[in-house]
Amino acid sequence: MACTVAVGGRGVEVGMTLVTVEEKALGDGQLALVLTMNRPEAMNALSRDLLEALWAEVERAAVRREVRALILAGGPRAFCAGADLKERKSMTPTEVRTFLRRIKGIMDLVERVPMPTIAAVEGVAFGGGCELALACDMRVLGKGATIGLTECALGIIPGAGGTQRLPRLIGPAKAKELIFTARKLSADDALALGLANHVADVGTAVDRALGLASEIARCAPIAVEAAKAAIDGGLSTGISEGLLLEARAYEVTLYTQDRTEALAAFAEKRPPRFTGT
Repeated sequence: MACTVAVGGRGVEVGMTLVTVEEKALGDGQLALVLTMNRPEAMNALSRDLLEALWAEVERAAVRREVRALILAGGPRAFCAGADLKERKSMTPTEVRTFLRRIKGIMDLVERVPMPTIAAVEGVAFGGGCELALACDMRVLGKGATIGLTECALGIIPGAGGTQRLPRLIGPAKAKELIFTARKLSADDALALGLANHVADVGTAVDRALGLASEIARCAPIAVEAAKAAIDGGLSTGISEGLLLEARAYEVTLYTQDRTEALAAFAEKRPPRFTGT
């Protein structure tokens, strides 16, 4: 278990790796990277130290061309229980504002990485934990998972993107109901609303996410990145601007070796061998 020491006027956790990193081979030198939050005694609540550790690992992953999918995970009891409210009680108002900017920043960072991202959720994902899952491209929930934006029950509102990402995912009326009531959803209810992509057996969310990563790895890397950029860019524009973004993203793929390889493989009736060039 971690202990806490005082550094620069605040507690710093020592004695454990707050984010573990696992490389999972997908074949042909391609990898899925699993980043697992590791504060089990605090239900993976987002402390400043966990936030910084997660930030550093996501930034490292974002520039690795061999990483075809980034999977965020937690423990069996908690994906992430949200912000560490015990730590926040000791913060000054200025420190709270700084922390809120940083926690919003990690959501934006996860959303902007070029490769697909998958949240593998076991246990609880409340508040900021739900917002972290929403920042991912896809979500796989274990059967026993519970997820929700619970901030209004604590006298605040989702402040790390939840009021914006949830309505875009499931529609504004349903999102308002979930946020206004601070409702906690089961995995099956989340799937029915479109909040989850898949529900897996308890303890197998990461395995199911790796299965998705394997499917992604069979497609051309540049094409997948271009498709993600077109989708994400188009969500914040009108249809005309979105179609223009799509056309520009399509242009990126036209002159790649992977497109030439795909055409050759089709003609030769064999699987393509993509290189990301």
